[in-house]
Amino acid sequence: MSKNLAVWEKAKREGRKMTMITAYDYPFARLADAAGVDAVLVGDSLGMMVAGEADTLPVSLEQMEYHTRIVAKGITRALVMADLPFGSFEESPAQAFRASARLLKAGADIVKLEGGAPMVETVSFLSQRAIPVCAHIGLTPQHVRQLGGFKRQGKTADAAARLIEDALALAEAGARMVLMEAIPSELATEITKRVPVPTIGIGAGNGTDGQVLVLHDVLGLNPDKAPGFAKRYLDGADLVQTALSQYAEEVRGSIFPQG
Repeated sequence: MSKNLAVWEKAKREGRKMTMITAYDYPFARLADAAGVDAVLVGDSLGMMVAGEADTLPVSLEQMEYHTRIVAKGITRALVMADLPFGSFEESPAQAFRASARLLKAGADIVKLEGGAPMVETVSFLSQRAIPVCAHIGLTPQHVRQLGGFKRQGKTADAAARLIEDALALAEAGARMVLMEAIPSELATEITKRVPVPTIGIGAGNGTDGQVLVLHDVLGLNPDKAPGFAKRYLDGADLVQTALSQYAEEVRGSIFPQG
């Protein structure tokens, strides 16, 4: 079962690609699980995709706990990963443990936290206390104010070297996975070769062990704001709007309901 992290580690050894998609509620979690996706990420991207926020910073631990719980109810086989939101883990390893424990109790199999070298101590602390961790490096959306926007990372030789060092240190500290966002494909491939744990890419080329995308981008539910690296597999916004317009027209025209 994909819920077992050993399945992901075995897939890396065998060169099998793994798949991950975000989900924020029970119905879409069930659909993702039934479709055979290997993991569902309850991302703090829910702030932007579900709550209409400009970025992920306003998302609270309580929101993450709630969405993790309802997603987990829809999953029977896929791994459930949940984001530690901004402000819930940076202060200290102990703070991170308390937040992580809440997400695991809500149904997560693994938590994800953003940050490189400054998070090594926290990852080590959590991994020694039964908390599986996925480290998130590259473009880290919780640092958007510091980065000056959602900008591609690791473009210079120095920046690339730092990301390699971060990935190696985080894996050595006990991270079970490393997620890389918006970095050059060659860099992501190099990191994938050098770290012993599975890597997941988003906007990082096809050289990673697995891929993740945001559900709303894949389904075309938020076409005006989808990043350039995302692929739309469905014109969801048009389909939904057409269906709702037809419903409204039929009610106004006394076509629905009949009788």
